[in-house]
Amino acid sequence: MFMKHALLVFFLLTPLFAVWAQSVPPPTLYPNPEAALQVYRSTLLRLRQEHTNQAELPDLKFFLFGMGNRAKYIYRNGRLINALTGHIEEQWAVKSEIIVPSEYLVHLTLDTGATIQIREDETGVWLLQTLPASARNPDRLPKPKRLDHTKSPLQLPRFADNTFGLVLRVLHHEVLINVVTGSDGIGRPVPSVLVYQNPRYRDAALMAMVLRETGNLQLIHNWIMALRNPADPASDTIAEADNLGQVLFLVSLAANRTHPVVQVVLDSVARFRKDDYILGKTDGADHPVFQTKWLKYGLKSLGLPDPYTIPKQYDSYSSQFWFDYTNEHVARTNVDEQTSLDSPYRVWADDHFYHEKRGRLGTIDYPLSWERNASDAHYPGLTVLDKEFVKRKLAFPYARHAAEMFLLLRHNQ
Repeated sequence: MFMKHALLVFFLLTPLFAVWAQSVPPPTLYPNPEAALQVYRSTLLRLRQEHTNQAELPDLKFFLFGMGNRAKYIYRNGRLINALTGHIEEQWAVKSEIIVPSEYLVHLTLDTGATIQIREDETGVWLLQTLPASARNPDRLPKPKRLDHTKSPLQLPRFADNTFGLVLRVLHHEVLINVVTGSDGIGRPVPSVLVYQNPRYRDAALMAMVLRETGNLQLIHNWIMALRNPADPASDTIAEADNLGQVLFLVSLAANRTHPVVQVVLDSVARFRKDDYILGKTDGADHPVFQTKWLKYGLKSLGLPDPYTIPKQYDSYSSQFWFDYTNEHVARTNVDEQTSLDSPYRVWADDHFYHEKRGRLGTIDYPLSWERNASDAHYPGLTVLDKEFVKRKLAFPYARHAAEMFLLLRHNQ
């Protein structure tokens, strides 16, 4: 009941927030980006001292702009590029650059002596600048420019009450950057913006948990309302068994049991039902504990009858489900080394379940999340970032990894 009231209040307040966002003045130049970067790095170092498993990642020195339903841009090597078309929007002769992930900021000193800052805040993505020293009135600042198609409100908490608040800001960014708005105006939660075009329910459910915590569920509200098929949009043919519960959970965040897809899900359960639990494929293998937990969670989220029982058997995915039914579990085997490198979110989910710290952290400032060697990722999409990444099959940031890290660090303080 509380959650329903909270959602109602949220959706009533969202238009008010939008009005507020439109009236907020544009940002000014960030005063000391170098100091902010050092504070962020010290926070990241503290996290690495607690979570000591690391993964070597290439340090490309780039940053993505356009969180939520905003247009997506990449800054790299003095260029601001449309992330989805590859078009160069701005280009500068850069003497030095400072990228501050926790402030959503790129600070450039140009060869002319002028300063450029690209900043993203609650109201948009902004281009701020000073004039070169040789200008007639160097102290007269040009007006801030909001980048095209980025004028939309977001809630971007600072998480000041959390030891790793600055890291949480970056992880929040890495979830939000993977919400992509299509030509129909609907925001879709995709796993990784450069290599996936369609959502996957498993990833979307974790992303939605983050959006719920930060007051940004409106970004995917219309997508949830438009759901009609329990099969992943990425496949659109065969539903994996855990998708059933994930769809029900997603619906609970925006609607109720009268949503049209709910009955479709309930009718689909028969295909997977085995006695009093469900059994089907998830990532190409049977995971009845994980799948039944998701179904029960989805039914509970909508207040629907639940006749199912979690089977008492080993399931390597059981510990991936850490947010309920944690006592119904058979002892595990650890995620293997290769999987922990390719799919690091698996270990972070296990850490949340077992209260451990085995999940890997990358060796770079940004991004903090990734996925490698996925069978269904379209790696040529990485060409806009770096052609070498197509060969490496390394996609980042990766929303599910960012979400698992965010939720663990947020909850375990």
